[in-house]
Parts: sequence; structure tokens; C-alpha cells
Amino acid sequence: MHRRLLLATLAAAAASPRLAAAHAFTLGQIEIGHPWSRAAIAGSTGAGFMTLTNKGTTPDKLIGGRAEIARKVELHTHLNENGVMKMREVEGGIPLPPGEMVELKPGGFHMMLIGLKTPLAVGAKVPVTLVFEKAGEITVELAVERPGAQAAGHGNATGGHSTH
Repeated sequence: MHRRLLLATLAAAAASPRLAAAHAFTLGQIEIGHPWSRAAIAGSTGAGFMTLTNKGTTPDKLIGGRAEIARKVELHTHLNENGVMKMREVEGGIPLPPGEMVELKPGGFHMMLIGLKTPLAVGAKVPVTLVFEKAGEITVELAVERPGAQAAGHGNATGGHSTH
């Protein structure tokens, strides 16, 4: 009886999109939570989103990245210029103050995967290397969600990054 209950619980957990999308990586004092992307076709531009938590006592910065799947990776943000939201490349990196969490999300800081060599297919895990000023480098996997997703495992909203 207990074995059946355990198997049923494990099957339900595996089927839950929210739990399936929950994944984290750690590099020294930097914790990378729930890296994800939206589906995109080859030749287009994709984006990477995640949380970055600096659990240390010294500041760090996300200064770049690279991915085999893209021609190049850039760090971007959206800025309000005279009432118009515009996307801009981040100069100098994304600051990670000690003890704080920074979210890379649609409409805010994010990674641009420019010149996709192959499609980002829903359900795929795409390796991307993050480069930090002090902590160094780590390769994480972006969980690919459906177009219009606003957060990992939450493919229920529209709009956002699909316009680049």
C-alpha cells in the first residue's frame, strides 16, 4: 500500500509543470534559480530568464554568457525613455549585491540569445554558460517553455519577449 502511494506521489510530482520546471544551480555563493527560455525558431532571437541570488558578503556581477545554440549572448534590460519602453544592452554587467536576489525576467534584465543556430523547442533543456566577474563561470540549463510564457512552468500569459 505504501509503495503504491509513493509511486502515485512521484508520478504526480513528475507530471506537475511547476515542479518539473524547478531547477537550480550553485557557483560558490551565487545561486541560479529556475533558468528558462521561450520557444523560438532557428535564425531568430531567444531570451534567457532566471533568478540570481548572491548569498555571499561581497558584490559580484553577471558580466556575460555564451551558448553553442546562439551566435552570441548579450545582457539586456528595458528602459523607459520618454514614456516608451526600449530594450538596451547592459554595459558593465548586471550587479549582484551581497545578500540580494536579482531576477532576469521579461520586461527587465535578461539574456539575449542572438542568431539561434537551432530552434528552442518546448520541453528542451538548453545549456548556457553564465560568466560572473568574481565567481567565474557555470553552465546551466534553460528549460524551454511555450511562446508567451512569463515564468518557468507558467506558460499561461501572452506578450513580452516574442517581439524581438
